[in-house]
Amino acid sequence: MHIGIDFRDSFTLTSKPFLRLRLSSKSATLIVTGPTYGSVATSSSSGIYMRFISALTTESNQDMAVASLMADIGEGMGNSRVDLIAAFFSTHFAEVIPMIAERLREAFHPQVLIGCTAEGVIGSEHEIEQQPAISLLAGNLPGVKLDAFSLHNLTWQSTHRDVQTFAETLASADEMRLAILLADPFSTPVDALLDAFNTYRAGVPVIGGIASGATQAGGNTLLLNDHTHHNGAVGVAISGAVSVDVIVSQGCRPIGKPLNVTAVKENVILGLEGEPPLSCIQDVVDGLSDEDRELLQNGIFVGRAINPRQDMLGRGDFLIRAVMGVDPQSGAIVVGDEIEEGEMIQFHIRDAETAEEDLDMMLAPQGFYDPPCGGFLFSCNGRGTRLYDHPNGDIRTIRQSLGLIDLAGFFCAGEIGPIRGRNFLHGHTASMVLFRDGS
Repeated sequence: MHIGIDFRDSFTLTSKPFLRLRLSSKSATLIVTGPTYGSVATSSSSGIYMRFISALTTESNQDMAVASLMADIGEGMGNSRVDLIAAFFSTHFAEVIPMIAERLREAFHPQVLIGCTAEGVIGSEHEIEQQPAISLLAGNLPGVKLDAFSLHNLTWQSTHRDVQTFAETLASADEMRLAILLADPFSTPVDALLDAFNTYRAGVPVIGGIASGATQAGGNTLLLNDHTHHNGAVGVAISGAVSVDVIVSQGCRPIGKPLNVTAVKENVILGLEGEPPLSCIQDVVDGLSDEDRELLQNGIFVGRAINPRQDMLGRGDFLIRAVMGVDPQSGAIVVGDEIEEGEMIQFHIRDAETAEEDLDMMLAPQGFYDPPCGGFLFSCNGRGTRLYDHPNGDIRTIRQSLGLIDLAGFFCAGEIGPIRGRNFLHGHTASMVLFRDGS
């Protein structure tokens, strides 16, 4: 077991755990970790074993890369059936993805093979940027149902109808645990698609990322089983005997106070509390410490209150959007989302320390549960070494909190994950799902 204990608590341990003490200038945490902390988790009630194996290669030769991945899967899985393979490819492998997929399917016969191209990939121990790499997660999932889906040629007008028809083919919201979604940014109305999921599968978390392997339409590759696509979205709905925990770390903290939007036109905020937004920003800046003012060099962000009727708003209660521009004459600000009059917003700042602290805070409750047996991490391509002054930024925080787990993911052009029960498209975010055996 893996238990986080506040020093003020009294407790009794009935097993023989290992102990490790994590100290910082702000807090001290005692982590009690049982003697088995691997990638296989079991349910004492069901006796069902769930197994994940991750593999990462930086071999540039396609044949040697595939051979390395297959060897890792074969050694890790042994005689266990492979139900799911998710693979994330740097752009160096874009042209040979069909060949790689064929070899993986011939070797392991997964029910679902899914993946996409990315500018960088993430493994259990390393984040690989700007070089050839493939990261892969294979899962043996007894008692779990996998429904693969592919959505293409979506329009803003037809998205809801398309998804409603598609949703009828999936498990009900009561049975469905999670949907993993990979989308092309140039051809998929992601916000409308997620809104449709929120409507037709309310309460079901959708997690994933926007393919980042291209800067123009048609350049990304999405993989689903024996097909590759260069537009739309692919995904897999997961239901059955699995427990999932979703962590969405936006890596921001609020500054100033919540403000009411009193005038707006689409994504241009014209008034806050009856004042020009630029003057409100100046008021906030005047009240900041010198250290926080320096962080404004990284930009200032707008947090949209997810539940504006909530009495107290704090970190995690906002959907973060970037401030795209300012009109000095009118004092209006341009935000990377459409805002409605009457909304509550609050300005936010972000830096590496805040991002690391936020992710660590979001992961802290995991210390009260059995170790996860695997997971996915979808991290913004603005994180990594673009945010941190060291490599493996998010992975290092995850390992410090959870230990070494089998995990795969990629650096996204937008991250998908739920906040307060609704699914959103994010930026500069780390969106993560952890799997445990369950029913």
